[in-house]
Amino acid sequence: MEKNEIAAKFLDFAELECKGSSALYQFLSVKIAGNEELLQLSSYARRGQPIPNLLFGAVHQLLLAGNTHELGHFYPSITGKPKQVEGSFSSFLDFCRTYQKEIIAILQEKLVQTNEVRRCAYLYPLFCYIHKKTGNSLSLVEIGTSAGLQLLWDQYSYSYGGNRSYGNNTSVVHLSSKVRQGSMPELLDSAPPVASRVGVDLHVSDLKDREDALWLKALIWPEHQERLETFDKAVKQFSKSPPSLIEGDGVSMLKELAAQAPSASTLCIFHTHVANQMSRKVKNDLLQKVSAIGRKRDVCHIYNNIEDRKLHLDYVISGVSYAETIGETDGHGGWFDWHVKDCAVQEKRV
Repeated sequence: MEKNEIAAKFLDFAELECKGSSALYQFLSVKIAGNEELLQLSSYARRGQPIPNLLFGAVHQLLLAGNTHELGHFYPSITGKPKQVEGSFSSFLDFCRTYQKEIIAILQEKLVQTNEVRRCAYLYPLFCYIHKKTGNSLSLVEIGTSAGLQLLWDQYSYSYGGNRSYGNNTSVVHLSSKVRQGSMPELLDSAPPVASRVGVDLHVSDLKDREDALWLKALIWPEHQERLETFDKAVKQFSKSPPSLIEGDGVSMLKELAAQAPSASTLCIFHTHVANQMSRKVKNDLLQKVSAIGRKRDVCHIYNNIEDRKLHLDYVISGVSYAETIGETDGHGGWFDWHVKDCAVQEKRV
């Protein structure tokens, strides 16, 4: 990838992802976009990976691993009294020079596999909506599952701006979010029943492996202490009832995975912030395979980043195909839009 293309990705990352969420990453992204040396370093990233996330994750992992450097004084995840971000770039550049070999190794080896547990806060209303439409238990297939923490959405509790909570109120994991635009979803007090669940990823992150766990923590942005605490709690929940996780290509394996789901259940295929790492051909293949499954059974497909950044729900019930655009979502689950209507916005016979 050309340096000007990489620079554009960092500028987009600063404006679309970091603004209002990470002052450190926003400031550094703009600086990196104008620095030839760091753009060259970033070019070692694996093809198809989100380059800014990968570079920042590599640096963060090395800091969390105990490599002492003045850059750590700007990271809230490293120090309790971080310095102002405006003075961070020279330290960041020096750190990248000092640990260039280690950073390149991470860029070439790792995948961006953020396990953002709070995204479950907008998945919970969707699964409630699907269950109310079908009346069936749900069979879950998550593509790009990473460590599988989102597969356990029914084992967390939720709140949406009020005192009332939903889901599993005995869980150690409580997730709060809010509806930014649209109406408040109709939520079930208890989670819909899950008949089966399986996650698939090119590289399954093993939470019992120190390096894998450290990498997942490194992908959490330095200012986001609440996200880190939630991650640790979700890991504890995971240890109580770990789901089935398979290493492989989720799109290629989709037909096989769908066939294993109980026929009386509603099959729910879902992935968040994964399709941006797929080629156009793979995206089309995924959509075609979901459509083919819908000719044999009821199926729902929850996703974003195929055509746009919005959250979508496509589903087939009794041979009729529907498509709904749910709305924009915060990448870390802090808010979401809910534009679901009582009737589908698009319908066609399969």
